[in-house]
Amino acid sequence: MSSTIRRAGLLAASGAAVLAFATACGSSGSTASAPASPSPTNSAPATPMPSEPSNATVKVASNGTLGQIVTDGNGFTLYRFDSDTNSPPTSNCTGSCAATWPAATVTGQPSGSGVSGTLGTITRADGSKQLTLNGWPLYRYSGDSKAGQTNGQGIGGTWWAATPSGGRAMAASTSPTAPPSSGY
Repeated sequence: MSSTIRRAGLLAASGAAVLAFATACGSSGSTASAPASPSPTNSAPATPMPSEPSNATVKVASNGTLGQIVTDGNGFTLYRFDSDTNSPPTSNCTGSCAATWPAATVTGQPSGSGVSGTLGTITRADGSKQLTLNGWPLYRYSGDSKAGQTNGQGIGGTWWAATPSGGRAMAASTSPTAPPSSGY
């Protein structure tokens, strides 16, 4: 009987861990509905993030795996979320999603060098202005602890480093261009 109790406890703990991971990744629980009411606001993420530069500067950086990506003025990678929309620009990352993926907020007019897409802003439910690139809301990832990291790339199959045009950065294909020789 004690082994049955232990198995039940392990099953419950495993299920809770899977649920917590899926919620934090934002791959489920995000909807295309209007932003949630500001009652569960997360004005400060659990992991300290760099403060936004006053002029909201956006930069283009070269990444060895992903190519050209967009960063904030401090060099932190900016990401886009597939559950958002760009026409009209809408953020669907709220609540626990926003704790893991804090919005890239700005206080001034956004500007950028090397960016081919249009920079803009949207107003979030809490009144803050979120940076957009070609209409796509931009975010930081709480798992990036220093400039240049891309730890959020591909999480949940929905989070991508943004390209200078606002697209999804993808790793260059490593497949050969010619079929392998058969040895004959």
